Amino acid sequence: MSNSPTKIELTQPDDWHLHIRDGEVMKDVLADTARQFARAIIMPNLKPPVTTVDLAKAYQSRIEANLKLLGVTDFKPLMTLYLTDNTSADEVRKAKDAGIAAFKLYPAGATTNSDAGVSDLKHCYAAIEAMQAVGMPLLVHGEVTSADIDIFDREAVFIDTVLEPLRKQFPDLKIVFEHITTKQAAHYVRDAATAGKNTIAATITPQHLLMNRNAIFAGGIRPHNYCLPVLKREEHRVALLKAATSGNSRFFLGTDSAPHAKGTKEAACGCAGCYSAFNALGLYAEAFESVGKLDKLEGFASFFGPDFYSLPRNSKKITLAKQTQNIPMELPLGDATIVPLRAGETIAWSLV
Repeated sequence: MSNSPTKIELTQPDDWHLHIRDGEVMKDVLADTARQFARAIIMPNLKPPVTTVDLAKAYQSRIEANLKLLGVTDFKPLMTLYLTDNTSADEVRKAKDAGIAAFKLYPAGATTNSDAGVSDLKHCYAAIEAMQAVGMPLLVHGEVTSADIDIFDREAVFIDTVLEPLRKQFPDLKIVFEHITTKQAAHYVRDAATAGKNTIAATITPQHLLMNRNAIFAGGIRPHNYCLPVLKREEHRVALLKAATSGNSRFFLGTDSAPHAKGTKEAACGCAGCYSAFNALGLYAEAFESVGKLDKLEGFASFFGPDFYSLPRNSKKITLAKQTQNIPMELPLGDATIVPLRAGETIAWSLV
């Protein structure tokens, strides 16, 4: 593949980190993802959170009902459970038997709807031991939440104080370090010793590949570029882009697309999250093209995620074309609206 083609054919990708919320708004955001991706890891941070197999199955049924309303027959939601201080080893084994894809670790207070998250990882050791035993991946929101740690340092501190001790305690546990934002995280995952086992990987979002923290403050506060973990310095964006385009199978696509109504973003205390689902593949193509590495996009988007999760790669093909796409200023979200990432701008790549 030329590094500056006008068309790219890819095996259909999956999104390995997605928020679709619940209720009336779900149908509006689900359509954007199902148009591009074959599968998606569905985040469990609803209110109340999805903490049991029964709650996950009920949520899956609501997703499938919305897919039916949309006329979508070829998209599969991959369900996850929210890890809490009280998650039992029995629930882990039940989840494995029920086809749940993973558990999600939110440190309490780290992000949207994370108040029920883990207060101390030691409370979860029995559950994590069961995950290791049955081959259930643990997806981590990799930030510490102590008020005395600078928000721009919380990911790097997490690596040293939580992630590395966790991996030493449970060396066979499969871990996805989600939505990494720093060169420390990129280098840690790249260099992590796994004794020949495929036990650690990381997802990277389009906003962290394309923007640095200046994007939050360009000409005033830009609430629709605000997400958690927060955008970092340019040196970190460059390191993430290098990791994503390296061909290293430990890095793969996860949008962390997070829908919030316009009014809850443009508020005195605005919500964290970027809505990238509308044009996610075009954004990733733009990032890869910026460093002449479009030939590495298919591995990152389509191969490395299913390989890590021990799932088959998709067989369907999709085509991206270098056709200018205008991003709407707003999109419907139930009885409100949502502002997509890069609203009012044009991007170079479009799904054919």
